Amino acid sequence: MKRAELFLMILQVPIDFIMLLLAGVSAYALRFSDWAVTLRPVLFKLSLVEFLNIVWLVGVGWLVIFAFAGLYSTDPNRKMAKDLQRVLSACTVGLAAVAIYVMFANEEFDSRFLVAAGWAFAVVYVSIGRLLIRGAKSLMYRHGLGLRRVAVIGDDAVAETIITAFQTRRELGYQLVGNYKSFTGTTIKKLHEARLDELVFANPRGREEEALKAIEFCNLRHILFKYSADLFATLSGNMTMYPIAGVPVVELRKTPLDGWGRVEKRLFDILLSIVVLILTSPIFLVAAITILLETGRPIIYRNERVGIRGQRFFTLKFRSMYQKDSTGSQFGENGTLAEKKEQELIKKNNSRKGPIYKIINDPRVTPFGRFIRRWSIDELPQFWNVLRGEMSIVGPRPHQPREVKAYEAMYPTVFTLKPGITGLAQISGRSDLDFEEEVKLDIFYTEKWSVMLDFVIFIKTPFVLFRKRKVE
Repeated sequence: MKRAELFLMILQVPIDFIMLLLAGVSAYALRFSDWAVTLRPVLFKLSLVEFLNIVWLVGVGWLVIFAFAGLYSTDPNRKMAKDLQRVLSACTVGLAAVAIYVMFANEEFDSRFLVAAGWAFAVVYVSIGRLLIRGAKSLMYRHGLGLRRVAVIGDDAVAETIITAFQTRRELGYQLVGNYKSFTGTTIKKLHEARLDELVFANPRGREEEALKAIEFCNLRHILFKYSADLFATLSGNMTMYPIAGVPVVELRKTPLDGWGRVEKRLFDILLSIVVLILTSPIFLVAAITILLETGRPIIYRNERVGIRGQRFFTLKFRSMYQKDSTGSQFGENGTLAEKKEQELIKKNNSRKGPIYKIINDPRVTPFGRFIRRWSIDELPQFWNVLRGEMSIVGPRPHQPREVKAYEAMYPTVFTLKPGITGLAQISGRSDLDFEEEVKLDIFYTEKWSVMLDFVIFIKTPFVLFRKRKVE
């Protein structure tokens, strides 16, 4: 492990402790606020200093729980979603320990409100502390500090994608020191001199003998070995094994989003959509008035898409094109003519490979349309689609029927879930990803779904919008 990473890992402990102390102070202040006292009078006498004497002992105990929960793991590649999930679990275990102590201890202090508020503040503050460390690590990587030295074996499209990511996205924490077509004696000699931390092998199934030699090379020199997963490995990433008549049988599950998982996701969608719609209502008003003044009605554009299990529905967007160039039945004969024009533009200006298209230098977009597309304001009405149950906040992107026809037989898994406003593919590269890469991410999300993963993707989305989206 690099010294800089080790320093941040050690720094995480005092930051967590400070956040726990702040949680205690915040809970105490809230309990003695006018609002809380009016709701229920304080029945105990405990000064802030006396309370802090208790909180720091509880904080030390919680740090031990954090350690057992794996929150101080040395894995540099652990995901933020898993970290936040562990924070929630560890704080809940800590809450249970405090509750049991309060129940059986013969103390004057007795405030369930204070304990519950302390838990809530702890979850929020410790999560913020984790995000701060992540931000510091990303900043450190961008300045070339603590980068892991990595080499890539392979020269196919997957290898090129990985290499481009290493070269252009410093925040990932890698410094590319070599790219080699194959793992030969000459390659081994060069890798000896490279002082590697990690080796990435692209397409190992196609060259198993070379891959095995590379693994042996890494094991002998304590180098971390990684390889790119092919589509089958992605599909089989969520499996269970059980016996039938004494024969081990492997079941490939599509998604853990069954039973209560589906209920949890729906509740998440409804609550968050209501919050977003309320908070962005001024933006809705300004956008609607601007579109009306710029190009008139209609303000909302309805576009047919394919959703869960192949069901069709209409996504709602702020119209970003001129009326004469807007496709769809709502524009009558002009919509049919616009579709023909769009097909011509796809042939000339399509920047994507595969069944999904993206038109660059699109002349149909209005000046304000370019602005709202740049900041994804045009997609805000889709939260109404979420409330109506046609979409989810997080999920695979919905595609047009003509696009789906070209791939639905090959990738039916992406129709297991409702399509989303944002998703794993969107925060990982948006329209810059190849179609197959997007599908792999959608399949991975489908198989690894959790409410925490949805929350992390939702939180990351605005930062990706500010950094990446361009309107050609």
